[in-house]
Amino acid sequence: MDIVVFGAGGRAGRRAVAEARKRGHRVTPVVRDPARHDLRDAVAGDATDAASIAKAAAGHDAAISTAVDLAADARGFFAGASRALDTGLTRAGVRRLVVAGLASILPGSSGIPLMDEPGYPNEYRAFYLGHAAGLQALRDGTLDWAYIAPSGDFDHDGAPTGRYQVADHADRDAGITYEDFAIALVDEAEAPRHHRTALSVRRP
Repeated sequence: MDIVVFGAGGRAGRRAVAEARKRGHRVTPVVRDPARHDLRDAVAGDATDAASIAKAAAGHDAAISTAVDLAADARGFFAGASRALDTGLTRAGVRRLVVAGLASILPGSSGIPLMDEPGYPNEYRAFYLGHAAGLQALRDGTLDWAYIAPSGDFDHDGAPTGRYQVADHADRDAGITYEDFAIALVDEAEAPRHHRTALSVRRP
């Protein structure tokens, strides 16, 4: 397959590029400034600009987005990126999009969003709500997408297992390595099982 990865310079993006290439796929990593990243065949692009997305995605079979801009307004960035990806990928003829998401906005064991459960840390609530706006913009669009979040948080120190488990709810105590998370992202780009839905993945 030909897979384009937006936000390829970040922790999740770099692992997604590596995982897809390990499987023999042809990958186009997209970053704002290729000169700042040690990424083979990287091209310049902006995940919030539909024309830039269409140009980078032309000729590809699927797209993965792990793009984030911590300096931008979160709601504006994530909603804007979702709308731009919907428009740009449609222009390029790419129908499948896999987006790296955030556990905080998915239902916890109580059935309500994890961020609204008692005791959940909310100092980054504006960031959570930005992700929620991005997810809603995906729902408002026309692409065949999957929104995949770690069930809790990333395990920065754990060893990759080469596997993951799809969870039925988010769990603040669950963890997954970036490497295993990348497997889930590429699996959904390569052989879609979840369509226009949000899910979480965790260590098996």
